[in-house]
Amino acid sequence: MTNEEDPKSTIAGRFRGFLPVVVDVETAGFDPQRHALLEIAAVIIRMDEYGRIQPSPPLACHVLPFLGAEMDRRALAFNKIDPDHPFRDAVSERDALQRILVPIRQAVKSTGCNRAILVGHNAAFDLSFVKAAVERTGFKRNPFHSFSVFDTVSLAGLAFGQTVLAKAAQAAGLDWENSQAHGAVYDTEQTARLFCSIVNRWQELDPERVWERSTG
Repeated sequence: MTNEEDPKSTIAGRFRGFLPVVVDVETAGFDPQRHALLEIAAVIIRMDEYGRIQPSPPLACHVLPFLGAEMDRRALAFNKIDPDHPFRDAVSERDALQRILVPIRQAVKSTGCNRAILVGHNAAFDLSFVKAAVERTGFKRNPFHSFSVFDTVSLAGLAFGQTVLAKAAQAAGLDWENSQAHGAVYDTEQTARLFCSIVNRWQELDPERVWERSTG
């Protein structure tokens, strides 16, 4: 079956039934059980008619710290988030998950995929905070695979010899603004562009083999 005959099946075939979704979280520390989730952003990856992947517009929320959450001041100094800022327009963890995960769940269904797979730079960190928030809130039907991820640290190290997001993005020919870094939306968009760049370059190296895998 060709891409033109059934466009929705191609990304499912390309990633073995997984829909890649790039996620970045900004937090008040490193422990997902103790430290607050403060920002979350996600970019759903789509595939065009030529089999090239590309990012969708981001989904994003500022998040209110859960009851009893701890705040590591070093983490807040690093990401420059003021949890008490009056204009944050933050929502509860449950509302944030509703805004982020429900559209992902819908995209999984509409693309013919079985599950979403989290893509991230140090992806295990982002997945751990998503899973902790899901557990705390009792959110049903988390679309993400519980442990499998695509990590752009490894992919960028292989493709460009760079593991730092800023350096990897620049090696891929992407613009980088240090002043915007460590915000969930910016980091998610840049990670999505980096992931798409690596996957599309791989396809350009051996397009027939990749296409066979995605349609066979």
